[in-house]
Amino acid sequence: MDRWQTIEQALRESLGSELRLSAPSGVGGGSINRAYRVDSNQGPLFVKLNSADSLEMFAAEAEGLKALAAAGSLRIPRPLARGVAGQQAFLVTEYLDLCADGSAVALGEGLAALHRVTAEQFGWHRDNTIGSTPQPNTQCADWLDFWRRRRLGVQLQLAAAHGAGRRLTERGERLLEALPVLLQGHDPVASLLHGDLWSGNYAYTRDGAPVLYDPAVYFGDREADLAMTELFGGFSREFYAAYAHAWPLEPGYGTRKKLYNLYHVLNHFNLFGGGYLSQAQGIVDGLLSEASC
Repeated sequence: MDRWQTIEQALRESLGSELRLSAPSGVGGGSINRAYRVDSNQGPLFVKLNSADSLEMFAAEAEGLKALAAAGSLRIPRPLARGVAGQQAFLVTEYLDLCADGSAVALGEGLAALHRVTAEQFGWHRDNTIGSTPQPNTQCADWLDFWRRRRLGVQLQLAAAHGAGRRLTERGERLLEALPVLLQGHDPVASLLHGDLWSGNYAYTRDGAPVLYDPAVYFGDREADLAMTELFGGFSREFYAAYAHAWPLEPGYGTRKKLYNLYHVLNHFNLFGGGYLSQAQGIVDGLLSEASC
């Protein structure tokens, strides 16, 4: 049985119908997985492929999509099936016809509503990935401790293993020690987060409704999601105004967003290398200066 026959069979078992696949065509844009639009007798589907050992990554992504959809505030692609076909893992979701233009106000309001879904602890019931990097989510009652142990500390250790050098390692340790100063007086609720909310992970349906996909879900400070929206190009002014109207940000966000975005810059260094090291060093230096003021 070839790859597409295996995927077809998994969909039949999942959906309980005689689904038939045809005409897979490659879809660009991803740097971690290969993606396809696949036609079927029940409409188009979206399929991601990666190595067979990526099955748990896809399982966590599917659970994340379901968690976001359960909030009911934004459109989320519905996961349909996952498994292994030969040497490759696959994840199938509904295919949505997406475009770049839509209601930024609805996106801002919808994200604020998503963040209103809260938990008693930070983290999640399972680990997942940020890109292809393992993201530990062991639950913790204290946000500062969670950010130190499960986020920045992990990425700094990976950066040291990837040759970041002594300067980042030593100053990164100093930054971990300075977290009580940088987060002083900040006591966020544990909000449901997309977790990887840059401009490449949202779009709009043809009728203008906002859609989120490719999540790295956990419960954390809502500002961590907002911070990442500003990291790689930013979202529109209408989006930020709508979010702030629905749920205003607290004083000190300007400092905290640098701390939260450092996690993603370090992850990009660990995944791709290059100039992300100097960007991370600059953020660390700036935060240490703010902590010593």
